[in-house]
Order: sequence, then C-alpha cells, then structure tokens
Amino acid sequence: MANFDYFVVFAEMRTGSNFLETNLNAFDGISCHGEAFNPFFIGYPNKDDILGVTLAARDDNPKTLLRAIKKAPDLNGFRYFHNHDPRIFDKIMDDPKCAKIVLTRNPVDSYVSWKIARATGQWKLTDAKARKDGRATFDADEFAAHLGALQDFQVTLLNRLQASGQTAFYLAYEDLQSLSAMNGLAKWLGANSTLEALDKSLKVQNPSALSDKVSNFRHMTDALSGLDRFNLTRTPNFEPRRGAAVPTYFASQTAPLMYLPVRGWPEDQALRWMQAIDGVEGAKPASKLSQNEMRDWMRAHPGHRSFSVLRNPLARAHAVFCHRILNTGQGGYGGIRSVLIKRYKMVLPDDPGAATYDKAAHRDAFAAFLTFLKANLNGQTSVRVDPDWASQAKIIEGFAEFVLPDRLVRAETMADELAELGAAVGLNSVPEPGAAAADAPYQLIDIYDSQIEEMCRAVYARDYLMFGFKDWAPA
Repeated sequence: MANFDYFVVFAEMRTGSNFLETNLNAFDGISCHGEAFNPFFIGYPNKDDILGVTLAARDDNPKTLLRAIKKAPDLNGFRYFHNHDPRIFDKIMDDPKCAKIVLTRNPVDSYVSWKIARATGQWKLTDAKARKDGRATFDADEFAAHLGALQDFQVTLLNRLQASGQTAFYLAYEDLQSLSAMNGLAKWLGANSTLEALDKSLKVQNPSALSDKVSNFRHMTDALSGLDRFNLTRTPNFEPRRGAAVPTYFASQTAPLMYLPVRGWPEDQALRWMQAIDGVEGAKPASKLSQNEMRDWMRAHPGHRSFSVLRNPLARAHAVFCHRILNTGQGGYGGIRSVLIKRYKMVLPDDPGAATYDKAAHRDAFAAFLTFLKANLNGQTSVRVDPDWASQAKIIEGFAEFVLPDRLVRAETMADELAELGAAVGLNSVPEPGAAAADAPYQLIDIYDSQIEEMCRAVYARDYLMFGFKDWAPA
C-alpha cells in the first residue's frame, strides 16, 4: 500500500462512522483504530491503549500515537471529529501521505439520531430485537450550535485541502450501503483486496421518518422553514442497492420483447404470456443470458421493447408469505422460516392445511411477517433482503444499471397493457396472460383490514409513494 502511510476518517457523531470503520477493517491490510484522539478515551470506551500507546502517553504527546499508527504494519488509521485533540490536526492536514476520508450526513438526521441515542443510551445496534425506542425533542438553539460546528469544520477541511493541493475521498451517509463505493475507497487507499458483501453486524437504529422520530416535529419544521436542503419529509431508505440481475431476464425468441421480472409470487403471469408468444413455434423465451449475450440479442432485435410488471405491495407480500414462508414443501424458504420461528418468535404452523390453522391465526402470522419485513428492509435483521420481497423501487433501480424498462405494466390492467405492447411490436395475435394463481391456504381478502394495510404501507412506503399505489382492493 504505497499510496499513503496512514489515513484519517473525518466524521462526526451519528454519521455512520462505526459502520464505515467496520467495513474498512474487513479489508486485508487495513486497520482503523477508532477515535484515537478523542479527549475522553483512546480508540473506544474502556480501551487502555492503541498499538501500545496509553491514554496518558497520548495526552502527554499526541504525536507519539500518530507515529505508532504511521509505523504500524500495513495501512492504519483512525476517526477524527471536530472536537478531538486539536494539537494533532495541523500535523495530519499538512501531511500528503495521510489519506483523508470525509464522511458527511444530513445535519438534521445526525442531530436527531444523536438526541435519540442520548435519550436511550443505545449507540450501536446489532439486532432489531434489542432496539430501544425513543424520540428526540428538537431544540432550535442546540441545533444551530450543532449545525454551526459542523459547517465550520467542513469549511476548514476544504480550505486546508485546497491550500495544500490535496484531495479527499468524500462519502455521504447513504454511500455506506454501496459495496462498490467501499471497494472503490479501499482501492483508492491502495488495498489489493475487495469485499464480496458489506458487514451486517451493525443495524440501522432509527429507520423511520423524521416525523415519527421527533416529538415536536411541527416546531422543528417551523424552525427550519426555508432550509429545503434538509429534505425533512423524504421517506428513509436503508434497503441495500440491487444490481442488474440480467440472467433472470427473459428475451423472446420470436418477438422483439424483453421481460424484466420483479420477483414475488406468483411467478408469473407475464412469463406465461411470453411463453405463449414463443410457443407458436415451439420455442421458449431465452433466459440465463450473460450481459454480453443479452446485448447481442438487443442488437439483433432493433426496435425491441422491455417491460416489467408492478403489483400492489400488499398483494405481493401476502403471496410471498404464503408461497415462501408458510410453504413447507418445494419452493418454500425452509431456512428463513426456521429463523423467523426461533429468532423472531413468529408463530407458523407445521401444516398450513391443518384445521387448527384458521383465518385468525393466518392474519396474526402475516402481520408478524410484515413486522419482520419492515426491520429486514431497513437493514435491522441478519436475514438477507430476498428479491421476492425487496421493494419494487429498488429492483427497478437495479434494472437501470443495464436497461430501463420501456413500460411498467400494472398487474390489475395487465391484459390490456400487454395487448398494447404486443401490438406495438407488430404482433398480429396477442395471447391473454391468464389469471394469477390463488394464495393458499387463505387469500388476502380473508384477512384484510385497515391495520394490515397500514402495516404494509410502513414496509413499502417508497413503493406506495413512487408508484402511486392505492389501498388494496379485491379484483
């Protein structure tokens, strides 16, 4: 790692610096030693030393610790906040062999997160089961001081970098969920290794909207009126980014049509429609193609159209619950089912067809699944975010890395929209997509009520907002 002798992460409390450090330490040859120059402790609370340098030795001469970090094997670094030991600041800023990483976060978010952490005493979360609820009370004067300190320090960093002809690697809080950004940072630092996945041990502590986290939200919005850059009413999104899963796409053998599936049982009316089109000549849609093979198909089919199908989030979630979680046979997720029962205390029947598993039990089990989904999509569980229940917005964002769908078809109007699509590419006869398979052992209409609807809206708030979904209604 010849690029730099050591590194510093310039950050602040509640900006995601713990998560960044955890992932940096996952790379071979990179070690981050916490808040090395925090005036109240060395590295981490209750730690006695860093690389043999004690708190007392550091306080006596902070350059002693800096030299130890610089001389340690491989590449070592630390996190530095605006209120850390100022005696070391000039030294690291003037050293071009010190890599500068600047991590920032929306100041309102970091302030609210800090207030909640102070109220609950919980500064880290490794499992949603241990999460402590709390709300922040916004104090305009306190926030003004918080914002002023952050802005002053950022301006100081920028000016010092400009004056010395250096540059930094900038990360926003949202970038921390990007595997490619983490690998890019490591490459910039000079690492030869890459990560296959981000660390999952730390969970997002407060994934809800600001309006739910601040007890005097109206007072806060009034105090911050005009500061639109804080984007107070956005829907938080901690769901991991999804790439373009090209091998799951389907390309017609007989028509210039490409189907980009949004997974979620039943799978899938649109695929049956594609198979019916190609079945005229005994062919089936091509699948499991590489990106190069799919590009070759696109070049060979000028005027091609790609499409995907959107479903009401509640109907999709219930179908997935029935087929993947309740189902104990082929197609069921037995491993995840066991985790949900043992770890998350979800009550699921050994035999979904048993008479003892009535509608009331089914409603309770599905409601528990929705509760799990909310934590899962917010990165608060150890279970993967499966494509079957990932948000439709995230899946479609992943499509964009390869190709944007020409048309987003709505499940409730699928027959008419697919007929229009077929006509647009010159098909003389367009088959019907057929009806979706019914959920079992109970259908959504058997358990639907306003509470179930609201729970689903909390899980898929961004899907409802982005795609304008209305409350579920039977077809």
